[in-house]
Amino acid sequence: MEWNQTNQTNPAHNQPSTRPTLIGHRRAANSAAFQAKLQQMALPLAPLVQLTTGEIHPAFPGTLLNFWLLTDAELEELAHFYHQRTPCQWTFHYPCPIAWSSDMPLEEKRRRIGRFIGLRGCETPIRVKSEQELQEEARQARIRDEEEMWRRKLRWYN
Repeated sequence: MEWNQTNQTNPAHNQPSTRPTLIGHRRAANSAAFQAKLQQMALPLAPLVQLTTGEIHPAFPGTLLNFWLLTDAELEELAHFYHQRTPCQWTFHYPCPIAWSSDMPLEEKRRRIGRFIGLRGCETPIRVKSEQELQEEARQARIRDEEEMWRRKLRWYN
């Protein structure tokens, strides 16, 4: 990337300062899609309080960007803090309880915590069958239909 020097006045010292800026940064700042993504990531999230104490977990994400930056350990802590990791009497009193397993991959944990705190798009994904699976299902259905047809026909001859 190429660096440019821009002359700006430093308000603290009232002296001109040279501050490097990235040309790519200015281009990104002018991109409508980039600006929209920045606005989306800056969306604030309403904190969820623990039922027993009324406290908010320190790692609870304040923005959508902070949610996407949660680590595996933080996700585990959140699940434990909000009574989701180890089911107890409080587990199902939350608006959207989740099934939790420490063996899940990071993205699955993130998706479940997202659903737990009410983020859209964090629902359980629907598995799309491959073309081969669909063809195999169609073949099995044809075989079943053919066997049923022969059973009905041969029933009169037995």
